[in-house]
Amino acid sequence: MGLVKDLTGKKIFLDTAPLIYYIEDHPYFAPLLNELILLKGKEKCQFISSVITLAEVLVLPIREKKTDLAQKYEAILTGSKSIEMVDINVKIAKTTAQLRAKYILKTPDAIQLASAIHYSADYFLTNDKHLKTVGEIKIITLEDL
Repeated sequence: MGLVKDLTGKKIFLDTAPLIYYIEDHPYFAPLLNELILLKGKEKCQFISSVITLAEVLVLPIREKKTDLAQKYEAILTGSKSIEMVDINVKIAKTTAQLRAKYILKTPDAIQLASAIHYSADYFLTNDKHLKTVGEIKIITLEDL
């Protein structure tokens, strides 16, 4: 948990998986994320995520007709003062294409990374170890915490 202390004063882009693990109280990863949430609660770090995260987290609850869970995700991501939701734009689209070409990424991953870069995040928190090959932003996984 030493890395959490290193995140003090930093802007952290939250990828989809960490949010799912936190909101759905994953037995292993939720406690790791709790320490980060406490840091945010003390106004010692900043969280951002993109509208792509919302699109991704809603898929399974909608498919499984879990309306309450879908509403919970939407409320947390769009109504929370803890997470700044950012839009995508033309500059992000161009960076997305560059990242996809350079690292052979899936479009949603590249959009997320491009958004983090565009909005000057210090770290990109994910659970996708494959993204650690990207050099334009510091990638941290939940296991790194």
